[in-house]
Amino acid sequence: MTSWRLGVIGSPIAHSASPALHLAGLAYLGYQGTSQRLDVDQDHAYRIRDVMGVEFDALSLTMPLKEVAATLCDELDERATTLGVVNSLLWREGRLLGASTDGAGFVDSLRGQCSVSVADMHVVVLGSGGAARAIVDALVRDGAASVSVLGRNPLSVAQLVKSDARVMDHTAMYRPVDLIVNTTPSTTRAAESAVMHGVTSSTIAIDITYEPRESPWLAMHAAAGCAHHNGLAMLAYTVARQMNWWWNSDIPGSLLLPVLVEAFK
Repeated sequence: MTSWRLGVIGSPIAHSASPALHLAGLAYLGYQGTSQRLDVDQDHAYRIRDVMGVEFDALSLTMPLKEVAATLCDELDERATTLGVVNSLLWREGRLLGASTDGAGFVDSLRGQCSVSVADMHVVVLGSGGAARAIVDALVRDGAASVSVLGRNPLSVAQLVKSDARVMDHTAMYRPVDLIVNTTPSTTRAAESAVMHGVTSSTIAIDITYEPRESPWLAMHAAAGCAHHNGLAMLAYTVARQMNWWWNSDIPGSLLLPVLVEAFK
């Protein structure tokens, strides 16, 4: 491949900083290429196969396409097969390949930004949607002692609980909490009044959203003395994983995080 045609696809997409991350990855490896945004909603997801190999060689995916895109792929990596979602696509020899790097990217960001391993941690995950599914899977894979899930959809919570013996609903959570992760969309959250019982100043609080940079939920945990971070690091390390999957390379997530910080100033 002499020049890579990269992009990010989803809806809405105008805010996405993925093209800047793609260009930084290309520059790091000394590759040539471009990256652009493509606004495609769920009703037009069939366009994914139309553009792959014709307009794009590889794509990052965002909402609302992660689940439907998995059904369009000819081959999925092991995590995507388990989760039923993809966030990265690669066109190779006429076949559409899909991978899921959200969960692994989250764990990478914890190592890179907080210098911690999730092994033996007691974790609370707020939310039970696609992002939570990927993060819970990665936490279990990396040796978390327990993962308690608090979500509004009883069915999706039950599905997560069934995924591994260490995953439970919040009524059986271990205390104190080492790590709490908020995966719920910021626009659907109720007003916060207090930190969850079991959260202490030793707890790490991660909000995977980054608009605003410090959500009211994150600010509340900051006031409680928790180490706290928004979702920019997860995004940087997740996209690094995507590009390393495309190219079998070793782009570090730490290289991409400053690019994101600059893009969102």
